[in-house]
Amino acid sequence: MAATEETLLAAALHWLCPRRHWQKSTQTMEGFMRPIVPGVLFMVGCCAAAQGAHYTLAASPSTVVWGYYSASAKPALTVHSEDTVRVQTLSTCGSPARLEKAGVRPADIPPYVQAIYDQVKDKGPGGHILTGPIAIEGAEPGDVLEVQIQKIDIDVPFACNAFGPKRGFLPGDFPYSRFKIIPLDRKHKLARFAPGIDIPLRPFFGSMGVAPSPAAGRINSGPPGVHAGNMDNKELVAGTTLYIPVHAKGALFEVGDGHAGQGNGEVDITAMETMLSGTFKFVLHKNVQLAWPRAETPKDYISMGFSPDLETATELAVRNMIDFLVNEKHLSRDEAYMLTSVAVDVDITELVDGSVGVHAMCPKDIFTGSPSSSK
Repeated sequence: MAATEETLLAAALHWLCPRRHWQKSTQTMEGFMRPIVPGVLFMVGCCAAAQGAHYTLAASPSTVVWGYYSASAKPALTVHSEDTVRVQTLSTCGSPARLEKAGVRPADIPPYVQAIYDQVKDKGPGGHILTGPIAIEGAEPGDVLEVQIQKIDIDVPFACNAFGPKRGFLPGDFPYSRFKIIPLDRKHKLARFAPGIDIPLRPFFGSMGVAPSPAAGRINSGPPGVHAGNMDNKELVAGTTLYIPVHAKGALFEVGDGHAGQGNGEVDITAMETMLSGTFKFVLHKNVQLAWPRAETPKDYISMGFSPDLETATELAVRNMIDFLVNEKHLSRDEAYMLTSVAVDVDITELVDGSVGVHAMCPKDIFTGSPSSSK
């Protein structure tokens, strides 16, 4: 954008939009798809709704973190509660060279992927390339960040699946490596896994989370936890909402590990890994007590538990569901325990990320009348 154009845009935004919107609206333009008339889409976006501004955050060497969540990570973008961000992410399929060797056409690999592999040197201890962090102004420990997953787009016509020795749920049965490219038919919303095997596309982000407490330092992007992170929960598709307890100033939301689809368990350690762009609305809830991440779909309430031990993870998911039913549906603990047994599905989320995941799903349609007031 030329200096004169940028000055005119800033003046227009200053006049038309709240100051906090126009100050940040230009910082995400570099590296993403610009409109034909520079700035117009951003100006319309920030003024369209009084409730919040709209941003895009492209994946670039300066807007990703490689393999970790940390309270000391530098924000790639700062927004306010009620703001919406479209975020571009990479997959875990590897470098362009690896993809091309496996048969992916170079034209199908976005150019920003090579730049990130060439320029990002600060890596680990995990392997996920996550876009962010996104800081939410005013977020503090003791708050809850609501993440509304409004839209998810698949950015490339392929996914990958891979396993290797000492990885996955059955490493002794498969003590070797295999890497498979799965063509994605985005028009018909199918993954062409093999001749005669077509899998419906159901894209979601395997990893969505916030920074841990500053005392935890830099944590591996692999195991999920109270910060959410690498949950690999296939229920978290567009139209669902995730609630995450805040542990550090700004919350510092990161997202990545895009999946075109996955089976519960993710037993070989990967799903249909692909590159996604997601649109998220962030809502900050001040001074709300929430011990573990929780989610809500149009049809279900979801509690979660994560632990290296499957039984412990299950106990956490069930207890978190009981707490939800007591606090939000006003049941007694006895009633909540009974209801969880007769109406709630307790499912294995994933078995392969260091900390396994379990989630409990309570159908909304069972609540047909006034909630009980008994305790």
